[in-house]
Amino acid sequence: MAESSIHVIGGGLAGTEAAWQAARRGSRVVLHEMRPVRRTAAHQSDRLAELVCSNSLKSEQEGTAPWLLKEELRRLGSLLLRVADAARVPGGHALTVDREVFAAEVTRAISGEPRIELRREEVAAIPESGIVLIATGPLTSDALAAEIARITGSRGLYFYDSISPIVEAESVDTRVAFRASRYGKSITGTDDYLNCPLDREQYERFVDALLAGEAVSAHIPEDAPPYFEACLPIEELARRGRDTLRFGPMKPMGLVDPRTGKRPYAAVQLRQENLRASSYNLVGFQNHMKFAEQARVLRMIPGLERAEFLRFGQIHRNTYIDAPSLLTPALQLRAEPRVFFAGQISGVEGYVEAIATGLMAGMHAAAAAAGGAPRALPRETALGSLCHYISGADPRDYQPANITFDLLPALDEPTRLRLRHDKKARHAEICRRALAALEAEASGQSRDRKGAVENSFV
Repeated sequence: MAESSIHVIGGGLAGTEAAWQAARRGSRVVLHEMRPVRRTAAHQSDRLAELVCSNSLKSEQEGTAPWLLKEELRRLGSLLLRVADAARVPGGHALTVDREVFAAEVTRAISGEPRIELRREEVAAIPESGIVLIATGPLTSDALAAEIARITGSRGLYFYDSISPIVEAESVDTRVAFRASRYGKSITGTDDYLNCPLDREQYERFVDALLAGEAVSAHIPEDAPPYFEACLPIEELARRGRDTLRFGPMKPMGLVDPRTGKRPYAAVQLRQENLRASSYNLVGFQNHMKFAEQARVLRMIPGLERAEFLRFGQIHRNTYIDAPSLLTPALQLRAEPRVFFAGQISGVEGYVEAIATGLMAGMHAAAAAAGGAPRALPRETALGSLCHYISGADPRDYQPANITFDLLPALDEPTRLRLRHDKKARHAEICRRALAALEAEASGQSRDRKGAVENSFV
């Protein structure tokens, strides 16, 4: 490929979406992925866009912030959202996918795009010329992390994150574990989760064992940054109070044990991992106990006494830059605008958020490659607000963020007062406003630029 190609470093969610968007806008792209030449501690395969922590892309319930972000991505032609819809497995209100099908289809699409050249190699130095888009995710190699620190002039920021265990479906005792979605609600109309109920005595014994469980040595320095609050290990939750788990991943609300006809004291939900329904992950049960300890403690959960683990929980370090000090709302380095960042390394948390920043950075990179000026989406949109947070948060208290309505601008005062007693209606209005702003921006740019290549959004 020519020297003018956009170099996208990292073949995860953000990198593949960015490469696809840039290529579909006429840019030639070199996509660099170091696996399988160099593996990571968390990935299991060499496929692109491999989902590591979970198989859930969060809520599909209309009127929620995660739904809004996905709806905006769909309207802008996201490759990964299209693949996710095709690889869907039952997951209640969530968009959950078969990991293998998802990664295989993304890999096939990227490999089949003639404007994308896929190079399996580790990148230790950022190309000295041309447009570069860094989307190396939370497991950026040490060499590249040092290079990023060099060009940004700032020390790397990071936090510690964990991965949930997966069990073989046939090893779950369905005489105890029962099928249900909370409050009977499910987008698919079926009971999408297996639920392991605990009475008070079983819960107390489990918490005691969890607190006494032997942790793997993670070599975490005493002055290290904290865990990401939205993805805490269950041991950390238990240390915060004996009932914390019952109000978190083990909450029994909306569930009725058919054996008793009552709500259990606590419950563990298992979510289907693949289309064959041959495996389930323990929802919210990320941890960093030693593998033998995980097997011992988790088999105390009713219904999992004979569980066979296909994957144990793990802890890993997530790396992200000090984006508010470094990036523009178009996700460009202020000091070197030819360099873009996307995905978790830019300071977002969550699969869909990584895809979102990949889509935005890919569009902006294509516009820059065509000689145009990248232009951020309106703040009223979820995409615009997410990029605004990345580039405009207080650097003194910056932590990776999921999409929430708090990131979007407040409604105008008359509308807020009119809907002050109806939260659902307020959220619906925020979504309506966001999608209207997205459509207006796309239509306006199309008219103003008369189909010019630098158009970032259509």
